[in-house]
Amino acid sequence: MIVKKFKANLITGLTPMYPSRISGFICCVRVLFNLITFKSLISTYACNVGNMVLPNKESPDYLTAIGLWDIRRDLDNRIKHEDPRYTSALAIMAAKSSYENEAYIKETVEKHWKMEFLEFFNCWNEYEEDYTTQAFMWSDKTGDSELIGVSFRGTSPFNAKDWSSDVDLSWYKLPGIGKVHAGFLKALGLQKSQGWPNDIQSEYNQKPYAYYEIRKKLKEHLNNNPNAKFLITGHSLGAALSIVFPAVLAYHKENDLLSKLEGVYTFGQPRVGDHEFGEYMKKVLVDHGLRYHRFVYCNDLVPRVPFDSSDIYFKHFGGCHYYNSFYKGQMLPEEPNKNYFSILAIIPMFANAFWEFLRSFIIYYQNGPEYSETFTCRGWRVIGLLIAGLPAHGPQDYVNLTRLGSPELFITSSVDQLTNGVN
Repeated sequence: MIVKKFKANLITGLTPMYPSRISGFICCVRVLFNLITFKSLISTYACNVGNMVLPNKESPDYLTAIGLWDIRRDLDNRIKHEDPRYTSALAIMAAKSSYENEAYIKETVEKHWKMEFLEFFNCWNEYEEDYTTQAFMWSDKTGDSELIGVSFRGTSPFNAKDWSSDVDLSWYKLPGIGKVHAGFLKALGLQKSQGWPNDIQSEYNQKPYAYYEIRKKLKEHLNNNPNAKFLITGHSLGAALSIVFPAVLAYHKENDLLSKLEGVYTFGQPRVGDHEFGEYMKKVLVDHGLRYHRFVYCNDLVPRVPFDSSDIYFKHFGGCHYYNSFYKGQMLPEEPNKNYFSILAIIPMFANAFWEFLRSFIIYYQNGPEYSETFTCRGWRVIGLLIAGLPAHGPQDYVNLTRLGSPELFITSSVDQLTNGVN
């Protein structure tokens, strides 16, 4: 039997926190598992090794490890524009889709969302000397006014250079703003010789840098429709880039763009800056009336790193939308157990991991077939019995909380907390 389509990928992963020299070996393993479908694994390997066809990573049918975690592509048609959850639910689907190739994203936006695909960005990191930063842009004209979206890709589980951005814990000082995680700034387009100039001098064969390319395209599309707004979203590393992007816009005094920013929606976002940076961003949020929704699901490890132990370390700012494993949410100034490692939290975390594993078998009956979990997702639930908090970082639960969470909670954002003094 000749295998013609390869939709199964049995290797999955989360946003890793530490680079490894074995990542190249893992990549080879991942490609090997993409060679065959799950149903024909044994027969193909035993009898038809010579007939295997390499998977096309640019095919709209190809799924990454993250894509296999949660294979949903359609928006929830029960969540309409007037529902406070609408933008958040759209944002997490975009953040999840950004892990896939351009063809998959384009097909998802046009055929499944019935929206307009605008741009795909594959951008250069001068420090890694590689194209490590990806994002895409789309337009939602299904409501009363146009909403343009930008979604940054998170860390590819088998890409060591993406991991380098995560674990580069050095600071970069932005004058008047504060210290920012250098790995995130480098991924966004920090220049070795110039830092953050307002513009880069165009040269022949100029490499594309994420911040400058996305800013340019946003201006072009927004100029075509003065009434349009835009949002920024991302998961994990993509979430970090999503909140650093408007910080650099403010640094460059791009007030016209900031006035059209509808909101920033982050899912599983790590800490990105120090206390001074947080205070600066609070002022930016208030001054421009920006909506900042930072979602944290249960024991997700990533929002709890890098560690926050004093004023000189990384800090979150504003509040967070915190959801437990029953998808019940509340607005909190900080996620519980903010640094993850706590003796008092160990037993509850592992008890919760066991519940999440059991829930993966019954959620189908509780909430419907669209909430059914893949074998890949359940595999990570098993790993969660050993390392609680790892599977909580996957996209599955973040999609679920935007669909099953109470609509009232989505009305409030971090800027509302700041202006109303909510603690």
